[in-house]
Amino acid sequence: MPHPAGTLPGEVERVIARHGKQRLIGVAFHHLGTGTTFSVNDRERFHAASTMKVPVMIQVFRDAEAGMFGLDDSIPVVNTFPSLVDGSPFSVTPDDDSDTTLYGRVGGRATVRELVELMITVSSNLATNILMERVGAGRVTATMRELGTDSIEVLRGVEDDKAYEAGMSNTTTARDLARIAAAIAQDRAASPPACREMEAVMARQRFNDGIPAGVPSDATVAHKTGEITRIDHDFGIVTAANGTRYALAVMVRGLDSQDSSSALIADLSRLVYERAVGGSR
Repeated sequence: MPHPAGTLPGEVERVIARHGKQRLIGVAFHHLGTGTTFSVNDRERFHAASTMKVPVMIQVFRDAEAGMFGLDDSIPVVNTFPSLVDGSPFSVTPDDDSDTTLYGRVGGRATVRELVELMITVSSNLATNILMERVGAGRVTATMRELGTDSIEVLRGVEDDKAYEAGMSNTTTARDLARIAAAIAQDRAASPPACREMEAVMARQRFNDGIPAGVPSDATVAHKTGEITRIDHDFGIVTAANGTRYALAVMVRGLDSQDSSSALIADLSRLVYERAVGGSR
């Protein structure tokens, strides 16, 4: 079976170079069958952007399994949260959110399962903060350490401007994103049924200009994107039609255009797929 080896890191570097030099790219790959890995700048720390929502999801599923709440429990939809800096209240806004549907439900209720779906598939910031308040940022980071990551830091909810201005941001590396994707794929992030459900949620991701754009239409990509100014990430689990599975994380910092960074991620995804699975699109 084809797998990345030998000169692939050099090929990855050449793809990166074609997209310009004023950027930093982190790449991490883990073949889930052979155990083969490769990386480029995989220990470089980046602002996590919305990739931090997958660690939150893992904690939600773990807590549900522990009986702390049920996934179908109904909880209040609120839009006031305490800042990490001083506990002062802040709110998130639909203008800065990729999903606006949940804002019309403030004052009502939603199930935990609904909030997870919105947090991952359409990257709802409001759903994220509601769930973060439920599970706790410190507990999310502790679970990431248990899963073998050493750089994922989930400190705060989204749009906590005081914390951002104080330099308190959620961070991660490509290496650790690939590790948690592999943990879900290999049923280590939680129980096997929970991992299967988490992967299914990630497979319903609606933003697919990165990793999915580089693989054939008969491949399945369960993934999570993350974008802020001059930051664009994508990571997840790729399953080819022939059953080959691998975890891939690509993190981009420094490209002004999201179209350009998405094209770079897609090009890297295409190269990795061709070497990991064989054939071409």
